Amino acid sequence: MSAMGRSDTNPTAFSGFGDEVGFQPLNPEDVRTYLHKAVDFISDYYKSVESMPVLPDVKPGYLQYELGAAAPSYPAPFEVTMKELKTSVVPGMTHWASPNFFAFFPSTNSAAAIAGDLIASAMNTVGFTWQAAPAATEMEVLALDWLAQLLHLPTSFMNRTSAGRGTGGGVILGTTSEAMLVTLVAARDAALRQSGSDGVSGLPRLTVYAADQTHSTFFKACRLAGFDPANIQSIPTGPETDYALDPAKLLQIMQADVNAGLVPTYICATVGTTSSNAVDPVGAIADVAALFNAWVHVDAAYAGSACICLEFRHHLNGVERVDSISMSPHKWLLTCLDCTCLWVRDTNRLTDSLETNPEYLKNDASESGTVTDLKDMQVGVGRRFRGLKLWMVMRTYGAAKLQEHIRSDIAMAKMFEDNVRDDDRFEVVVPRNFALVCFRIKPRGTMKEEDADEANRELMERLNRTGKVYLAHTAVGNRFVLRFAVGSSLQEERHVRSAWELIKKMTSEIFKE
Repeated sequence: MSAMGRSDTNPTAFSGFGDEVGFQPLNPEDVRTYLHKAVDFISDYYKSVESMPVLPDVKPGYLQYELGAAAPSYPAPFEVTMKELKTSVVPGMTHWASPNFFAFFPSTNSAAAIAGDLIASAMNTVGFTWQAAPAATEMEVLALDWLAQLLHLPTSFMNRTSAGRGTGGGVILGTTSEAMLVTLVAARDAALRQSGSDGVSGLPRLTVYAADQTHSTFFKACRLAGFDPANIQSIPTGPETDYALDPAKLLQIMQADVNAGLVPTYICATVGTTSSNAVDPVGAIADVAALFNAWVHVDAAYAGSACICLEFRHHLNGVERVDSISMSPHKWLLTCLDCTCLWVRDTNRLTDSLETNPEYLKNDASESGTVTDLKDMQVGVGRRFRGLKLWMVMRTYGAAKLQEHIRSDIAMAKMFEDNVRDDDRFEVVVPRNFALVCFRIKPRGTMKEEDADEANRELMERLNRTGKVYLAHTAVGNRFVLRFAVGSSLQEERHVRSAWELIKKMTSEIFKE
């Protein structure tokens, strides 16, 4: 609907609410009616999303033109709002829920997660302290401990054990970036205290380490935490380690920093890097870190979900010797955004840096020391009831169904990988880990590497223009590489097979021209 046709331009078009009782934003009948319409919309969306173009054909600013630049002054029937949602918003969406979405690590969802998020939004609790929302805090603690059990994490990371409350525990944050930031801050402060330096003169001496394949948000979080960019070590990787961090190289660089008078403070190890799904050797990195008393954080945002399956749990071997680990159920464990789980071996190391205790939040439960106020393990104070949807997913599906989901995605990715290897026009660039296949058209005949890069770029652009699939790219070894990530909650084998057929067809067209 264009801005000229909007009903809010006419003050008498629709009153919206009974004037005799005034405005009632939570009128029970409106709640029931609106949510029923919203649920119908969601159900219909999942039925039809497969047929929608994965990437939209819209221009920047289109929505302002369609819905108007000026804020509405007058109410409109909810039916009008829903109509504009369908006719203007949906056509401009990149459909992450589409079974033809293969571009990035998945953003999974499930009926249980949607229900949990809906209920949490309706309750709208702000659980900064235990007293402010006892059930929300207890639910988050329970859900984190349950997931820690599925991952076979040591009890030192759990909030509650058979022996009672320990020193470890967890918190649900929005993103991996937040998990990195709060642990960087805790490691920074601990290093400063240990060295006897103040925050002004001591901070420039602190160093942090990660492989060059580590997610870019790590380096951003380091800057936010105040680390000198010159002391943020991005360690080169290569094919000899399948682009994972080499512990020997890490040791060499850390020792050189110590010899130069610097203080090794923090190492980020990744289980499932974004570009190639490389897995850094957690145990060996922890052994190196122990020599320098440096904090080790494990970023398992995507691939951590696979570690609920015993055949993949070995990727976390050595985790009992790290200081913190995070993973994001909103990527691959059927729990909608946002939901990043962070566990630490000693919650005091977080709260020492992040605790706030204003008079208006003081209460008997907090003062008793028997609870951890989750506000003191995050950047802000306010927080959503994220634990509900995670608990509902685990309670509704159980470990068996969640494992089935992971294994099915990995089997489909292996099928795609086999197809690529069987076609001599392509190559698998790095060994497949989990459900990501990195592949490319390989140079043929007299084709140069640069020409192969251009052919792969052209293939990706043609595929994405069709609207039938969506792929993304990365650079591995300075080569342009296509990423095929399986994992959308609606994906089946037929979608993977159709994507492969389209890839073959487009490749043939490129080489005919």
